[in-house]
Amino acid sequence: MSSYLLVQVYVLALGLSAHATPVQDADRAFVLTARHSRLVRSSSSSNVTTTVSNITDASIFNAAVATRELSKVRSKYANAKDVLDGVNLYPDTHPEQGYGKFDPPNLLTVAIEAAPEDPSSDEHAAEIIEVPPFAAGPGTARMALTDDVSGTLDVLYYGPMDFGDSKMTMDIDIDTGSADLWVPVNCRGCQNPSYVPSEKSSYVGSKQKCKVVYGTGQVSGTLAQDVVTISGSAATIQNQTFCAVHKVSDDLDQEPISGILGLAFGSIAACGKPTFFENLLAEKKLAASVFSVHLTRGKESGSQVCFGCYDTTKTMGGPGAFQWNSVLSRPSISLSTTAQTYWTIAMDGLAVNGTQTTPTRLIAAIDTGTSLIYVPKDVAADFYALIPGSAATMEYGSGFYTFPCDTKLATSLSLGGKLYDVHPSDFNLGRIDQDSPNCVGGVLAMGDGFPENLAIVGDEFLKSWYSVFDYAGRVGFAPSINNQ
Repeated sequence: MSSYLLVQVYVLALGLSAHATPVQDADRAFVLTARHSRLVRSSSSSNVTTTVSNITDASIFNAAVATRELSKVRSKYANAKDVLDGVNLYPDTHPEQGYGKFDPPNLLTVAIEAAPEDPSSDEHAAEIIEVPPFAAGPGTARMALTDDVSGTLDVLYYGPMDFGDSKMTMDIDIDTGSADLWVPVNCRGCQNPSYVPSEKSSYVGSKQKCKVVYGTGQVSGTLAQDVVTISGSAATIQNQTFCAVHKVSDDLDQEPISGILGLAFGSIAACGKPTFFENLLAEKKLAASVFSVHLTRGKESGSQVCFGCYDTTKTMGGPGAFQWNSVLSRPSISLSTTAQTYWTIAMDGLAVNGTQTTPTRLIAAIDTGTSLIYVPKDVAADFYALIPGSAATMEYGSGFYTFPCDTKLATSLSLGGKLYDVHPSDFNLGRIDQDSPNCVGGVLAMGDGFPENLAIVGDEFLKSWYSVFDYAGRVGFAPSINNQ
């Protein structure tokens, strides 16, 4: 009698009523049977299960991409001190009002009966089981993302959005570290596709100028309104304000994208208007006031943003594996109140092989639009002091550190008093050159002019953690399927 593995998956299903108001959470259970013991996912602590390892076959470090990223982050967060001090913030519109509390579903309930000793035998051949995805009902929308991979780095993640009543599809970078939506419109000098409204389109232009700076590059144009939709979904805003760009700097024009969708809070938007996601919430177009992000590692396809939903197929671990972190609001000087700005949470240190740095009181911005991890220079020095043989290097400019490639490492971030591991292959950016024993580390130091209490936590971390951004003021993490 053959043995079997019974996997019972409870998927939280959220719907949308006929009157477009958020509905109560409902449970929908799917029961799957398989003969594949490797499907078992155990409940875990907040630590990702990654092997402590050295990476002796590390690829060569892509200095050009990494230094460009560092320059981008310095410029992108050039006004971060003012933001954190509550200077020149726009009013918080609180679009999450009217939504109930969101709780992620229990990920997996697993029961095993006499697991086969040899799962690779013909009798117990591996079977691939597709768990029904969570984003299947009304009030939810999934955006499939493409991973732009360059050497050892996952540079950016982008997905399709439709513009205008003609639904012209544009590839848009997903960025939780900014709050503006922009695309080129009738841009003759732009290399990437430009939105061209038809003569009788819903497009409404203006003479109000807009400018958004991203690293060494920038875009400029005028504010406009039009229909904007997540491709292939019902998530549509009829009169979404965005920057209709007429000029794009060369470095941004070299990216495989036409624009950027900012998913931070509208209080920091350069255009001073609510974000696309905030408008979806305000119009009660979503089933929950959240969006969830899964980022692949070195794979062009498979990444996703789940608007209004949580996809259990992208996570592993049982009840207790998911952890919430409160978003830190900032006091607004001009508004005499508090406002949420970046997706910032408390970060109290970093760790190497379980040994933590001197405790810090950092504010960590969770940023899908940034590839690596950036911390103040003193924090970086304390962190690399825990890695024998590491040293600062000026070969690529300030901010970079090297360490012996054969060092056994398990690196972690301490967020809200809990350790979250960074996968070794994400931390190790590659060898300096083919014959070098030294590799470049993925935690970079930010120098003078950068806020001393700010860290930027990018995709290097998020590839290990399925992340949920809740407009009620929380960011949650569950172990990603990337690490199974």
